[in-house]
Amino acid sequence: MSALELEDPQTMYTPTDPYSDFPRDPSSGDSAFGKEKIVAFIGQGVEFKGTINYKGSVRIDGRLDGELHTEGTLLVGKEAVITAKISAGSVISKGKITGDIQANDKILLLSSANMDGSLNTPQLSIEEGVIFNGTIEMKR
Repeated sequence: MSALELEDPQTMYTPTDPYSDFPRDPSSGDSAFGKEKIVAFIGQGVEFKGTINYKGSVRIDGRLDGELHTEGTLLVGKEAVITAKISAGSVISKGKITGDIQANDKILLLSSANMDGSLNTPQLSIEEGVIFNGTIEMKR
């Protein structure tokens, strides 16, 4: 198993606007979780197996098998396939996740999302069209 520590955002590739296909707040124009700087990007066609620990936000459009830990935001693109134990500040997903998610802030599952596993978060939003099989625990 490999471990990836991401702490230098200047050396990481990020797409021009990684938030462009995620919902916006009508009052500010920001994404559903603000405009945090993306410190890592796993693109479509990329497969990663192992543990990712990072500070800040990350966007995944490829495949991840393992674990992912952050205090920031995890953005899961529509083509992403994740099989992992996830702990994050916030999670916004349009893709497929199999595993358990612990989010300290909130989880947003958008209409194309497919989730198999447990969710533990104080705030949860599930759009119409989401496929969800699992358990939910919500505590403030």
